[in-house]
Amino acid sequence: MKILIVEDEKELQNTIADSLSKEQFVIETADNFAAALEKINVYEYDCILLDIMLPGGSGIQLLQALKKAGRAGNVIIISAKDSLDDKLQGLELGADDYLTKPFHIAELNARVKAVLRRKNTDGKNSLEFANLCLDLSERTLTINQQNIPLNRKEFDILNYFLFNKNRLVTKTALAEHVWGDNIDQADNLDFIYYQIKNLRKKLQAADAAIEIEAVYGIGYKITEK
Repeated sequence: MKILIVEDEKELQNTIADSLSKEQFVIETADNFAAALEKINVYEYDCILLDIMLPGGSGIQLLQALKKAGRAGNVIIISAKDSLDDKLQGLELGADDYLTKPFHIAELNARVKAVLRRKNTDGKNSLEFANLCLDLSERTLTINQQNIPLNRKEFDILNYFLFNKNRLVTKTALAEHVWGDNIDQADNLDFIYYQIKNLRKKLQAADAAIEIEAVYGIGYKITEK
């Protein structure tokens, strides 16, 4: 899953990024209003950590831009402003949570996971589809109660497919989600083909009751057999 950290305090930004990277999240960062606005207008994120006081503008303005675009979900405000009015304004504009600085990184990580669980899996730690069960906390896949080892990218690809089951997933959206924003500058996206080829082999060998269909020239779609 991909997280955008909008934070101008470089040391704090790095600390958050390092901590969430260890949790296997794909991390993107922005340290000013203009850079953050460009990213949220171009890319999609599973969660945005949003500081209010930024060089060049306000995090509240970014929240308003997200709301206007219909993408205000999965936002956690991280701010030194701790007045009730600030918190109410952020939450009423669509933020999912509000954490006042200074905070413990462990608490932030827990809140990120809680927001993602609420939004993506109805509060559960796993995704189930056909005879598959993907445990998001342990990052494991079981098929018919048998553990199927996946590498990091295979897990992230399957995770993204299961969030979008029965829907067409474009190669570009998949690449940005699993490899990060800068992947749109790659010469080609052939590396996706090889990861999915290996993932298909593992699913077929385990008698998975799902199929990853290729939609020529566009992307992929996961369906139940």
